[in-house]
Amino acid sequence: MILAGFGVKAVRVLACLMMVFAGASAYAQSGGQGADARQLWQLLDYVAVDYSGAVQGGEVISEGEYSEMLEFTQTAAARLQALPPTESKDEIASLVQNLGQAVRDKADAAQVAEIAHQANALLLKAYPMPVAPDHVPDLQVGARLYATHCASCHGVGGAGDGVAAAGLDPAPIAFTDADRAASRSVLALYQVISQGVEGTSMASFAALSDDERWALAFFAGGMAYDDAMRERGRDIWNNDPKAKALYQDLAAVATTSQAEAARTLDADAARDLTAFLRAEPAVVAAAEQSGVSLARQRLAESLAALRAGEHAAASSLALSAYLDGFELIEPMLRARNASLLTEVEDAMLAYRSAVGSRDAAAAGQVAGRLDGLFARVDDEMGQSQAAPLTTFLGALTILLREGLEALLIVIGIIAFLKKAERPDALKAVHAGWVLALVAGALTWVAATYLVTISGASRELTEGLGSLLAAVVLLGVGLWMHQKSAAGRWQEYLHRKVSGAMSRRSAWGLFALAFIAVYREVFETVLFYSALATDGNGGALLAGFAVAVALLAIVAWILLRTSARMPIGKFFSLTSILVALLAIVLAGKGVSALQEAGWIDVLPVAAPRIEILGVYPTLQTLAAQAIVLAIIVVCFALQRRKGAGRA
Repeated sequence: MILAGFGVKAVRVLACLMMVFAGASAYAQSGGQGADARQLWQLLDYVAVDYSGAVQGGEVISEGEYSEMLEFTQTAAARLQALPPTESKDEIASLVQNLGQAVRDKADAAQVAEIAHQANALLLKAYPMPVAPDHVPDLQVGARLYATHCASCHGVGGAGDGVAAAGLDPAPIAFTDADRAASRSVLALYQVISQGVEGTSMASFAALSDDERWALAFFAGGMAYDDAMRERGRDIWNNDPKAKALYQDLAAVATTSQAEAARTLDADAARDLTAFLRAEPAVVAAAEQSGVSLARQRLAESLAALRAGEHAAASSLALSAYLDGFELIEPMLRARNASLLTEVEDAMLAYRSAVGSRDAAAAGQVAGRLDGLFARVDDEMGQSQAAPLTTFLGALTILLREGLEALLIVIGIIAFLKKAERPDALKAVHAGWVLALVAGALTWVAATYLVTISGASRELTEGLGSLLAAVVLLGVGLWMHQKSAAGRWQEYLHRKVSGAMSRRSAWGLFALAFIAVYREVFETVLFYSALATDGNGGALLAGFAVAVALLAIVAWILLRTSARMPIGKFFSLTSILVALLAIVLAGKGVSALQEAGWIDVLPVAAPRIEILGVYPTLQTLAAQAIVLAIIVVCFALQRRKGAGRA
């Protein structure tokens, strides 16, 4: 009869003292120091949960329970002294002392619970202990175990009205009691399942596997909630960033009670979110494997591997910290705080550089700086949804930034073909950019409903696409400048360009238009998907519409200007523009491949100007310098040949 006597005040002292003064075998099984810390945690948790039954309005309403509270706080102080010293031990001791004084002063129950929970939060950080399951609990297993071992006492629905309840003294508790459910954590249930309660029909069920005990604890801990609460909790989890900031891992779900959650969320939201997460803890486990939480974990593992001399593992984990963790929240953070995003990206590159040079001391310093930056990211992402104006500006600037590059390339090709009087070749260009938009729409559907696009896939797509476009643009720019220097445009266009295009260039023009547009659409889709999670759909669509209108105006101006420009001047200016775009894309392509781990990173003292493809690394600047040198040398040679012919 699992949990049959849990919560009965008459046996609490005996049950708690048994956990505190457990025998040597139980101590060893729990892991020595970890068992001591866990027992201290449960003492403080008991005070937080049960104090309201002892004191109300500054008056003792139950002498027996009040005596328990006094004894528990005294035992907690003594148990803390037996733990080894840590940086936080004195702060924990101060909180435990304050807790004891609050109990003696008959303080308000909310104040006592808050002090106890603060002490427990520090305790878990100072003395790491297993407070969460190793695997996602299987609630179906929990339901079967409850039906087999608990329903006869606690009732099929958890109301404490099982067929065997009448013969039990003390009576089994009702898991459907909303007040107790609000104060009770899953970890507290797990502890009682594991150790039992002496003097009651609640025996220890340590014979069950650890996964089974956690599954049962999660199932029993959710019996006070109904389906409507769970559905509302699902909406909160999906739409409120504060929910994910509060529950970053399974440990938070196991140790956080509904009452604790209500200090961050409103009471109804805390109840509904608790109902949902105890019923579907898998969503937290999935979130734990992405974002800042995973980035922190991978970074810590990387630093540990580097200090152990495992350089390959350290490098791989450092890359995973960015691609599998931080990269996934980058679009949303860019819309909210672009400068903070830049700081994190620069620090991540600096860390990978330190790992590459096997400098553990430097890596440790950068890791410390990253920890502070991640805390700021948590604060930023933990705020309520972004303001509609923020979403509007984010949608507007993202599409303008990404669309302008593609627009310049496509408009340049279209203007050239019009000057060459080749309207038939325009079909290939239009087919390229239209198909790129279609592919972008399919990417949005896939990213939203079918698959998760990994950080590595994103960076490789951007990097390889940028470099390919840069190579093609470099060739086009040099070719245009050669013809500009040679002069006699009309003859060239009518006699040579037409034939060359009809034979070889249609597919090349199609590919260039497709690559130039799709790489920008791809990134825009990912950014917009992130912005959509804030729920400001109207502001998002408004930003998109305004950006499209502005891009259309720019396209019209460019086409009108190029149509009126003398042909020699047009080709000369266009060749320079195309060459400059090749330099920009070369920098962006190398930077993306660095983030994907394909190219090493060596930071240098240089500004970051993303719109120009300038990044503070030796490799990106070197790539741009090489492209610039090729352009300068080729342009000079072509000018010299043109002057000689003249």
